[in-house]
Amino acid sequence: MNEALKLFHKAFHRPPSHCVLAPGRIELLGNHTDYNDGLVMAMAVDRHILMAGSPRNDGKIELVSSAFAGREMFYADRIEKTPAAPWADYVKGVLLQLRLRGVHFTGFNAAIHGTLPLGAGMSSSAALEVATALLLRKLFPYALSETGLLAAPRRDARGELPDVGKAEKLAFARLCLTAESAFVGANVGMLDYLSSLFGKAGHVIQIDCQHFTVTHGPVSAKVSFVVCNSGVRHDLTDGAYNKLRNHCESAARTLRVPSLRSITAQMLELRKSQLAMRDYECARHVIDENRRVIAGERALRADDMEQLGQLLYESHASSRYILKNSCPELDLLVDLARARPECLGARLTGGGFGGATINLVRSDLVKPFIDAMKRGYEAATGHMIEPMVCRAVDGAW
Repeated sequence: MNEALKLFHKAFHRPPSHCVLAPGRIELLGNHTDYNDGLVMAMAVDRHILMAGSPRNDGKIELVSSAFAGREMFYADRIEKTPAAPWADYVKGVLLQLRLRGVHFTGFNAAIHGTLPLGAGMSSSAALEVATALLLRKLFPYALSETGLLAAPRRDARGELPDVGKAEKLAFARLCLTAESAFVGANVGMLDYLSSLFGKAGHVIQIDCQHFTVTHGPVSAKVSFVVCNSGVRHDLTDGAYNKLRNHCESAARTLRVPSLRSITAQMLELRKSQLAMRDYECARHVIDENRRVIAGERALRADDMEQLGQLLYESHASSRYILKNSCPELDLLVDLARARPECLGARLTGGGFGGATINLVRSDLVKPFIDAMKRGYEAATGHMIEPMVCRAVDGAW
């Protein structure tokens, strides 16, 4: 949090009145299942977006970021995209959705600092959107429900607001989802926002995206989660992600079901001839991923990390050959990991087409694994990577 405080003070010459923190996430299993009403296993991690802010009463909003030069300035009653500052679109999209829901806010200053690698598939954009919603709640107290505004929460004697409850976290997640799809242009699912909001230290998050239930399972001390960033930046607004979603939705329409959650593998094979090949492939991947999440939850309860690791390898193979949202660099990272005895499983994490892999590594052998991955990737590509050990942490506050 210190870096966000320092950035705010440098930009605005005074300390901020409030600060918020929102974690990124890694997706362990459940790739492209969330927008298909499916199942996901994820984890909020100790890499964050931090925002520091203070209100102002002239209607002007000024944003600065440690990741981008300059500052973005606009007015609360005129929120529009600025091509020179696309990073600010994630903040602006949330502000527009809050306004549409009747939240009143005047101007404010805010400083943004992140420890999440950009474009790595760890949901830096979702963390920024969640942080924006929570910062506005602290600056201009409001309460959301699924149907609209509730009575604004009151500050206690220390000036603090009550914690956000489960129902309101779901409302925040829906708001941020709408902000990213309607304003930014990425037609994503609920995974990233729910992970950032519902994280629990030492636990994975198990999400049912059809019924919007969130449960937690303890992480085994036998394994560590190592993220290897390929350096190939993925961008959910470039169209590839949205095309996969279109294929999934096309398959569901052809099969006349509300979503792919309603189809079993046996039913899909019986009706394969009705589908275009690309629609079939995407449906096949999603249905199999839901199965892998269920099996992964059983492995987690049984403390069977070898089985969980095999499911990660299976998931990546499906992404590589069936869903086709991998890339040569991600495949290389998984192949390098598979050759290491320290690693139990590996797969791409996030939307794909670049970004990072998640590796399930024996906790007592993390260092030799990281050293080997660095050497292997540099030898094959000429590029250096800095693998990160990630811990499960609490959600945004």
